[in-house]
Amino acid sequence: MTDGGGAMRDVLDDLIGWWQAGETVGVGTVVGTWRSAPRPAGAAMLVGPDGTAVGSVSGGCVEGAVYAEATDVVASGEPTLERYGVSDDDAFAVGLTCGGILDVYVEAISRESFPELGEVAASVGAHEPVAVVTCVKGPADRLGKRLVLWPDRASGTLGAQRLDDAVADDARGMLAAGRTATLTYGSDGQRRGDELTLFVSSFAPPARMVVFGAIDFAAAVARVGAFLGYRVTVCDARPVFATARRFPDADEVVVEWPHRYLQSQVDAGAIDERTVLCVLTHDPKFDVPLLEVALRLPVAYVGAMGSRRTHDERLARLREAGLGEDELLRLASPIGLDLGARTPEETAVSIAAEIIAGRWGGSGERLTGADGPIHRTADR
Repeated sequence: MTDGGGAMRDVLDDLIGWWQAGETVGVGTVVGTWRSAPRPAGAAMLVGPDGTAVGSVSGGCVEGAVYAEATDVVASGEPTLERYGVSDDDAFAVGLTCGGILDVYVEAISRESFPELGEVAASVGAHEPVAVVTCVKGPADRLGKRLVLWPDRASGTLGAQRLDDAVADDARGMLAAGRTATLTYGSDGQRRGDELTLFVSSFAPPARMVVFGAIDFAAAVARVGAFLGYRVTVCDARPVFATARRFPDADEVVVEWPHRYLQSQVDAGAIDERTVLCVLTHDPKFDVPLLEVALRLPVAYVGAMGSRRTHDERLARLREAGLGEDELLRLASPIGLDLGARTPEETAVSIAAEIIAGRWGGSGERLTGADGPIHRTADR
């Protein structure tokens, strides 16, 4: 599961407010999901000191049970790991109408129990990567222990130096990819052990969407990209069109030749495997040199706008430029899913749908009449 830290971001402002005021907050966090689970790992629900509920772990199915559990945990100070699943199985505390299964770790968070939370919130606010590793299952003397990791430093301990060292290596790799998930170890850091279950919540900077071509379709794509949580950049070599006023939903608008800008971002380490690239220029002098760079990068998505004739001509030019068939197969062109889109806004939805389907392995078909789970994980 990727980007689970994004789900925790939804409640972080409320949590840090209570934390700064010296209050204790009950927190339920989804740490594991199976089948058609409604919320991803990292989704969280708070129970504030005044009884206020903030956030969601299931979209409504088990919130009542988690609320009660969080209230009890605040009173007792003892964290707990609860499983919620289909209602006809006695192993599960509460039924999920969707048929999914959730593991929810419930704990009490305060200045005393989580002294690094202020630093974590500051890093999230500054778009600095940070991972929080919590022991959610294990012996009583390890349960709830925490290790906070930045790329260049660490704070806290899980109870053993060898364990901290092993987890730091593994969790930093997850942080670089923006992955949130559980890991298991032996009590002294053995990677083949299972005495300890650790939840790694990665707060990576938002994934990037770079839109090339300052056209009307780009404004709509930037808008839907921002809605999906991407940090959106619009790039075009023509300063008269590439203006912040024309693209109010973009985080930045850059005037530069597209291929030069993309290569500069690669050289700066600002492009990663979560990045999506939308090439809307449909002008050979822009998109061919740009795609020569883009299709050789390990990014999540490369899509290019144009008619089928434009696509065929573009492929011929790219072959002449030396790109292989495996590289060309990575190109989503004509861009988007077949929704019958006409307007820039409809086209933006079709592009977003293709990006989402690629991320989670969706087919793009209608759910009506389809079999299998509605909610997918990236590896199934």
